[in-house]
Amino acid sequence: MPSQILHSAKIRKVGSQKLEVGNFSALFENFYLPTSIFQQNPYFCDMNFIKNNLANAFTLGNLFSGCVGIVHLFLGDYQTTAICIIISLVLDFFDGFIARAMNSSSNLGGQLDSLADMVSFGFLPGFTMFLAMIGNRYTDFPWYTYLGFFVTLFSCLRLAIFNLDDEQKYYFKGLNTPSNTILIFGLFYAYKESGRFSFLFENEIYLLIFTVISSWLLISPIKMIAMKFKSKQLKDNYPKLALLIGGILILLIFKTVGIPLIIIYYILISLIFQKQLK
Repeated sequence: MPSQILHSAKIRKVGSQKLEVGNFSALFENFYLPTSIFQQNPYFCDMNFIKNNLANAFTLGNLFSGCVGIVHLFLGDYQTTAICIIISLVLDFFDGFIARAMNSSSNLGGQLDSLADMVSFGFLPGFTMFLAMIGNRYTDFPWYTYLGFFVTLFSCLRLAIFNLDDEQKYYFKGLNTPSNTILIFGLFYAYKESGRFSFLFENEIYLLIFTVISSWLLISPIKMIAMKFKSKQLKDNYPKLALLIGGILILLIFKTVGIPLIIIYYILISLIFQKQLK
């Protein structure tokens, strides 16, 4: 017992001397955390933890932004929802870009990406279509208004098909979920903010037809342009150039109302260049 007290006194003495000179390193020389925690979870043993999970953080940011966007869509704050969709689009692009750039692609990242997209680009456009169908009703919704959620169902199906399809490297099969979200919410936003496209949103039959077409496009065999460059030759990138130039012109002419029109133009250009998409 006396030896233990003496040893403790020495530690305090050394500690006080180190504190006086402002050097704390000696205090932790013999300090060890239990290693069982690190052995059980290999992530903590990886010194590249941030590098390996930065892309996943962007994906989770996409999911969070989608959740916030849905809340504000329910509250009728469409401008905030639009901002949240833009944030989700940016994060969805950069999570894949970062994963490839940092060589940190993983099965976990692939699963997270689809789950996040299911909320931001699956449930959100389906809920938008549901709100469009109920119009000014607040109770006693007709049964067919729930068909708006078919967009959500087919978005889920599309994401599952995409995960199992190895061909969609330089083009998409069917309309991708972010583009479908831009199309549906863009038209809805223009209607709510400026009364544009009233012929569509004030006619329940047209809305049902729009829902069917949108849902089918998600799983259709139509090849759609992807902004991934397989070759640097100009002739191999005509579809992308046509899409880029046409999209810019539409924005210049129609401003923000032109955003959903760009998706329609995207579909038409993809149909024209079907044979060139490989």
